[in-house]
Amino acid sequence: METAQRFDAIVIGAGAAGMMCASVAGQRGCRVLLIEHYYKLGEKIRISGGGRCNFTNLHCRPEHYLSANPDFCRSAIARYRPGDFIALIERHGIAYHEKTRGQLFCDGSATQIVAMLRRECDAGGVVWRMPCDVAHVRREGLAFLVETSDGCFAAPALVVATGGLTVPKIGATPFGYRIADQFGLNVVTPRPALVPLTFDGALQARYGSLAGISLDCEARCDKGLFLDSLLFTHRGLSGPVILQISSYWDAGEALSIDLLPHIDVMEWLLAQRDRRQRLDNLLASMWPKRFAALWCELHGCAEPLNRLSEKVLHEVAHAIKRWKVVPSGTQGYNKAEVTRGGVDTRDLSSRTMAAIRVPGLYFIGEAVDVTGHLGGFNFQWAWSSGHAAGEAIAAARTAP
Repeated sequence: METAQRFDAIVIGAGAAGMMCASVAGQRGCRVLLIEHYYKLGEKIRISGGGRCNFTNLHCRPEHYLSANPDFCRSAIARYRPGDFIALIERHGIAYHEKTRGQLFCDGSATQIVAMLRRECDAGGVVWRMPCDVAHVRREGLAFLVETSDGCFAAPALVVATGGLTVPKIGATPFGYRIADQFGLNVVTPRPALVPLTFDGALQARYGSLAGISLDCEARCDKGLFLDSLLFTHRGLSGPVILQISSYWDAGEALSIDLLPHIDVMEWLLAQRDRRQRLDNLLASMWPKRFAALWCELHGCAEPLNRLSEKVLHEVAHAIKRWKVVPSGTQGYNKAEVTRGGVDTRDLSSRTMAAIRVPGLYFIGEAVDVTGHLGGFNFQWAWSSGHAAGEAIAAARTAP
């Protein structure tokens, strides 16, 4: 312990949440050490949003998040809002735009966000160790001792901002979960979220030729309902509506997909019934032509409407409004946007992000069992949870 360099706080993980936390605590007078094991800074930020980083959403609300403890995110999000982060990027001169539905992206590159967070950390005097591997963490008295490839460090506050299991090729590991387990915190079983779904061999053979085709639809499972675009892939289904529903979907569960969500399909078909137009050609006015042709072929109804009985039209309308598919699984962490699950929020303070039974230990960002919808909500959780922990660490340092 005598040989350890001392700090007020040690943050493990220099991603979105970790850099936010370190900069906030540093700029409030704390001596902060930020440790990152990967050789590239903010790589997940850099590759996000097609390289432009969907850094927040104007419509961020608690109902946009999943957790075993749904109310947990309310406090942090209420105290550090999208407008607060927008003010930060404007102060740094970063131009941005709203793409759709409140989703904000950089006009330029996502690397602008990484550089901004680095400057914010430097403004707080944050000390960097990168790349630097953490070998062991333990508690000694009132301090945490962190043994690394760059030496030993000690601090009364330890922040775990190591993220989830998403995209292991850029450094994701279960390190944060191991620390939680070491100190007696529960971990909600992690799984890929915001991830494409796959088909088994039969469905893949049936629909694989549609790869690249997209259409708007409504997807539903037992716990979720979303309206957005669907994309066929060589392996199954993707697109925003599938990524959204994947966070709620359980293995073996059927998806019910409304392929014409804005239309009373039976009424529409009956209105066209006297026409000699083939059903596949009629549906091609609403869907991509290849999809309309294959769908009608698979359902045995690619013939003129005036030859189809009302009973058959009812069956067609029902199949369009409730297309049932059972995905075989997901494309896993390599293709997932985020990890669902993580450190159980019932073991954390919603105001400070500190472990309730382990004073001085904090968990933030994706490491925590708070998962946002697609569209900037997960980055906002990183900013909000990181800010909450940074403020709490600074407040604890100055408390009598």
